[in-house]
Amino acid sequence: MKHVINLYKQHKITVDGYIETLIKSFPADYMLHSKEILENHKFIQLIYAVDGEFRQHTPIVCRRERDGRHIGSDKRHYFTKMELNANGFYISNPYIHYRTGKASISVVQFVEGYYYVFDINLIFLLEDLKLIEYNRVYDKLRRGIYWIGSALLTLVSVALIGYGGFIFFKLMSMFNDAEFLHDIFKSIIAITLGLAIYDLAKQIFEHEVIYESFDHPDDKQYKVLGKFVISIVIALSIETLMVVFKIALDDYSQMNSAFYLMIGTTIMFVALGYFYKTINTTPTKEE
Repeated sequence: MKHVINLYKQHKITVDGYIETLIKSFPADYMLHSKEILENHKFIQLIYAVDGEFRQHTPIVCRRERDGRHIGSDKRHYFTKMELNANGFYISNPYIHYRTGKASISVVQFVEGYYYVFDINLIFLLEDLKLIEYNRVYDKLRRGIYWIGSALLTLVSVALIGYGGFIFFKLMSMFNDAEFLHDIFKSIIAITLGLAIYDLAKQIFEHEVIYESFDHPDDKQYKVLGKFVISIVIALSIETLMVVFKIALDDYSQMNSAFYLMIGTTIMFVALGYFYKTINTTPTKEE
């Protein structure tokens, strides 16, 4: 969203000029032709008119509805700091729209004693002007796939956490001294892996489904990967301890295997530390 707003600010003169020229080309009675205007210009989210005393004069016309509940309401607070330019237009700063939750701007034109308000979706506007690459069909498909994937990962994480809890409570109710260490470590590993997978699913859902982003920070994917790898390394370390204890209690002849496993886990720790050191010292594009 920040990228979209910054892009608009970079091209503000061009974009504002396009908006003014476009609105001037509309049929004279905007409200009478509001449905046609909304259908032909997807970036316009709604239209309504306010009279000279700043009272709402018409219903709010959206693409799918006409809301007439606020006709006659006082809109003065929206217009107190508004200054029309030489062409009779006012274009607001970008904001998050209360109906759509998208980055938007409001455009006001004063015509024959009335203020006509157009709320414009910045993403669709910049797409229409070819200033960003954004395909709505592909975006919906991508979000849907990520939503399904993150939901399935969440179910897997819940199953693992539930399995770990089941083993633990079963161990407490049917205490078996011979298998206590093995079962308790198995419970810890299942719960740890479940939490790691849940954290991965949460990161995917937040970054790919909920929040719409057109820029890709250099460290975003590294942070997601790093948190997941940390959980895996923790689980692997617990598994290593379990193997070492089991071999120490049962069969010393397999101690070399435990030693190699510990070396492998240590190498992963060192590699993870180097990974974090690298991404923290690498300058970003803005720097």
